[in-house]
Amino acid sequence: DPSSSSSTQNSVVPELPGFYYDSEKNRYFRLLPGHNNYNPLTKESIQYKVVECKRLRLLEEEDKQKKKTRAGLNSSVLLQKRQLGLLSSTSYCRLVHELKVNCMQRRKIEIHSPDSSVAGTNNFKIIVADVACERIFTVNDVEHGGCKYGIINLSGLGKESLTVEMYDNLYFTNRKVNSVCWASLTHPDSHVKLCLMGIAETPGCASLLPASLFSSTNPGDRPGMLCSFKISTAWSCAWCLNPQADNCFSTGLTRRVLVTNVVTGHRQTFGTSSDVLAQQFARQTPVLYNGCRSGEIFSIDVRQRNRKGQSWKAIRLFHGSAVTSIHLMEAEHYLMAADMAGKIKLWDLRTTKCVKQYHGHHNEYAILPLHVNEEEGLLTAVGQDCYTRIWSLQDTHLLRTIPSPHPSSKDAIPSVVFSSRLGGRRGVPGLLMAVKQDLYHFSY
Repeated sequence: DPSSSSSTQNSVVPELPGFYYDSEKNRYFRLLPGHNNYNPLTKESIQYKVVECKRLRLLEEEDKQKKKTRAGLNSSVLLQKRQLGLLSSTSYCRLVHELKVNCMQRRKIEIHSPDSSVAGTNNFKIIVADVACERIFTVNDVEHGGCKYGIINLSGLGKESLTVEMYDNLYFTNRKVNSVCWASLTHPDSHVKLCLMGIAETPGCASLLPASLFSSTNPGDRPGMLCSFKISTAWSCAWCLNPQADNCFSTGLTRRVLVTNVVTGHRQTFGTSSDVLAQQFARQTPVLYNGCRSGEIFSIDVRQRNRKGQSWKAIRLFHGSAVTSIHLMEAEHYLMAADMAGKIKLWDLRTTKCVKQYHGHHNEYAILPLHVNEEEGLLTAVGQDCYTRIWSLQDTHLLRTIPSPHPSSKDAIPSVVFSSRLGGRRGVPGLLMAVKQDLYHFSY
């Protein structure tokens, strides 16, 4: 095999400082510092070429995979083995998920918009689904700077048709959107919470927008509460669904946490020793979990009055690198966390010990979310390398690595949503991927 012989030859060729060995041409080339002048032989360009070759090869393999099911995995054989008692229920579940995840095929979604000029003109930055997965809130980068945001209705997403509706009331801002979450003020997911960065003389702010603003179906309906709070740079935000801290949202700022009641405007401030990059409220108690740039994760009971020193930190966990995402599991005994060293850990909150680790995630500097689907037993995360990886929650097995349909770059990291019911109660299961100007569905 010529490819294997060339790679073997390459591996035994001595490395010369300042030179690059090209196995195809079988010779050395001098590496030059490519600062301002374009130089095709910089380490970055060579690295990029290798990464791009790998991505294209994986995409090619995925296309071939559509013609045949994965070797050694067959749903009827698995069921037979399970009925004969040759497979434990845990192994059976994992193998079924592995089969389903590996057979997911990418299909492009058509985005329909009443105003054709706004559909697919700018790159997707963030997509966040509401609890029912009927809608996704989208944040897109605008070419001349700033962002635009809107809501896509997923109800048209069926097994046959792959079209979705983009509501026509698109909002523009000349500021960067740092974080987004859905908020349940008047009814479940009635509003969207946005944290905007400040620019020049304009301070940063946290805005609460009614979801009805983005729909033109009932023009007679008055939008619900719409408000904005001046706030310094917010890295993260979360909405509280526990009735003991009703109508409250939190923002993770530089070295402090702010909990604000949107109805009364009352604020509580908790000083921290580091920037708060990730937040989530528990549902069963009014407790807020925070992940910091220092690698610390701590919880706050927001009912506390006395907050001198750091004594108000209830649970404290530590990662070796900046914590970029946290996810509290449904029973609220476990917390999943990811950091900037690419580590994903599952923590037992009762013993404050790490009980599981999920390997293969790639991150060095980006704030990237985790997506946990307990119903399907799956964990999904997109790496800084633009690959989407899916693990089995139960046994931490990496089930699938999905290459991006676009060349990897800092501004083309996909944003994803995984759900058993995309489009609501009667929806379809699968993975939604937004990258560049495109939206894809991987049927599950």
